[in-house]
Amino acid sequence: MSRPTTHLHLAVALDGAGWHPAAWREADARPADLFGAPYWAGLAAEAERGLLDLITIEDSLGPQGPPFNSPAGSDNRTDQVRGRLDAVLTAARIAPLTRHIGLVPTAVVTHTEPFHLSKAIATLDYVSGGRAGVQVRVSGKADEAAHFGRRTLPRLPVSELDSPAGLALLQDLFGEAADYVEAVRRLWDSWEDEAEIRDVATGRFIDRDKLHYIDFESRHFSVKGPSITPRPPQGQPLVAALAHRTEPFRLVAGSTDLGFVTPHDAGQAAAVIGEIRDEQDRAGRAAETVHVLADLVVFLDEQPGRAADRRARLDGLLEAPYASDALVFAGTPAELADLFDDFAPSGLSGFRLRPATLPHDLAQITRGLVPELQRRGAFRHEYEAGTLRGLLGLPRPANRYAAA
Repeated sequence: MSRPTTHLHLAVALDGAGWHPAAWREADARPADLFGAPYWAGLAAEAERGLLDLITIEDSLGPQGPPFNSPAGSDNRTDQVRGRLDAVLTAARIAPLTRHIGLVPTAVVTHTEPFHLSKAIATLDYVSGGRAGVQVRVSGKADEAAHFGRRTLPRLPVSELDSPAGLALLQDLFGEAADYVEAVRRLWDSWEDEAEIRDVATGRFIDRDKLHYIDFESRHFSVKGPSITPRPPQGQPLVAALAHRTEPFRLVAGSTDLGFVTPHDAGQAAAVIGEIRDEQDRAGRAAETVHVLADLVVFLDEQPGRAADRRARLDGLLEAPYASDALVFAGTPAELADLFDDFAPSGLSGFRLRPATLPHDLAQITRGLVPELQRRGAFRHEYEAGTLRGLLGLPRPANRYAAA
């Protein structure tokens, strides 16, 4: 099999007790700890032990379920984990307890304000020493819109997303998200790097000429600026998004540094990457690096067959076969590394793994998969950069408002 010519980028997506809805009922699960900082700090420490590029932390404006960001409301089930902590605040709490790994909380941009999020992620970048990012997410759910009372959204099932009404909704939501990211990025640049003087002798703490009004105007937002937080250590913290179809592919290509996609084989992955690169060209970003990672839900065990048995047992507790938007893999770490090889020709930068159960499958990633990838020359043996942008090989951007 062909081997990667460069090291893979590897991330994990953390959500509750794991991505399988029955994961909280496993013997080694910790459902009583899900709303405490030590639980999340322990997961982040384990991911850092495995030298992973970053963790993402899931979030939403409503209870978990139905899956795949469906516009439908809550399913009212009580046999699955419901409730979560704020992902941005969780990341800020655990940031001082880690040293290298990137921290990318999810933030819903549909009902929140760019100014608030720009300040929160800039703060996370300071707290973490330059390891912050944000995964932007849209919400098309009518019940989540009702929490805010500022707009109404139609109740469209997934099957109607390709109808005229569904396409109009998607275009509006993802167009709004693109405007949101642009406003956030301008706010991060609204302080030049040398804006803070801190000159005790003259009494000047800042150079007001190096703070800029961004005057961002769009159909969705009007943001004057400047931010009240100095420019983050990375200049521009990482922006990421999950994408399943053309509208979010366009958001990834035009607005983000990192996209998560859900192909089920190498052919699908190549087609998705081709569409994203075409959209990059149309957005004038062909020369910029936009990494694309494939999402996989993983059940991992060293002993052959055990992961599949565990999945079947959990499905029995769920009383239904577990399904996901992403490919579901059950096998050994070596078999997963072989699957990575199968995807190699597609042009992916790497993978974001969704552990089916926590902490078990996360430990299998860090203590089983990572050593296997290292033996194959496909993964790092130590952290080689101090910032998240550095880990991903992305330069620190110049400030758009600074004089040449």
